[in-house]
Amino acid sequence: MRLFPKSKRTAIFLPLLSIFSSTRGYTILVLVIAQYLSARYILAPQRGWAEHLLDYRLFLLVLASSLAIAGGYLINNFYDAEKDRINRPQQYLLNQLIQPKQQLGFYALFNFLSLLFSLVVSPRACLFFVAYIGGMWLYSHVLKRTFWASNVFAALLAITPFFAMGLYFNNLSTWVLYHASYLFLIILIRDVVKDLQNFKGDWVRGYQTTAVVFGERSTKYILSFLSFMALAVVALLLAQKDQLGGMYYYFLFCVPTLLLFVLVLWYAQSQKLYLWLHNGLKLLILAGVASIVFVRYTL
Repeated sequence: MRLFPKSKRTAIFLPLLSIFSSTRGYTILVLVIAQYLSARYILAPQRGWAEHLLDYRLFLLVLASSLAIAGGYLINNFYDAEKDRINRPQQYLLNQLIQPKQQLGFYALFNFLSLLFSLVVSPRACLFFVAYIGGMWLYSHVLKRTFWASNVFAALLAITPFFAMGLYFNNLSTWVLYHASYLFLIILIRDVVKDLQNFKGDWVRGYQTTAVVFGERSTKYILSFLSFMALAVVALLLAQKDQLGGMYYYFLFCVPTLLLFVLVLWYAQSQKLYLWLHNGLKLLILAGVASIVFVRYTL
């Protein structure tokens, strides 16, 4: 008995579902929302929603970012296929509904469109995305197997689209950099937790991750240190209460949340608990994205 009955609908639906899974479509959707909210309430609050939504160059910049990241996820899945077979067998099977050659074809298409749309914005934007796409390939092909650099580089790549937005609006103020630093540290912490979660597959495939090189206990010390660094950045943001508006309460909430994270981290010993911590950090990022809108409300 087939799980998915063979039909014309499933023949179209399943490859689309596989592409959506491979490119982390839900993550890209959150990124698009976060970029527009950041533009409206943090980077260019003097402009209204209509001006932002009707700015075709901003739209193309967001679209170019989304396509470049989708391509990055595809090439990452291509190189990580054997590791994912061990760590995430169900997702591996879903991703393999499209053949490796087809994955590379979509990777080339997404990158081409990303560069094309960014070129319409400006030649400088196109050069920026050439470097960004090259950086994601370098991470997937080389740096992901390299101790520590893989985590830092992955976090930097994750916040790069927001850096592009800052350049577009010519706004890289200290306050904006504090936000970027907080996001960088939370993503870095999440990535290192993922190393603990995926220890088995990384060890089998020879990936020199933090968890493989240092072991579980030392990795927890590193995560605790990064968590307290994130708390220090949160303190800097909380000190600028007037600029944060209602988002002040989000960062206030982050203090006990990060302390609880460190406590549970030292208790965790199973892959299941590491998965919960990983998903908890995802929810913290999502809550941060949702709270951006409250910047407009003064305390």
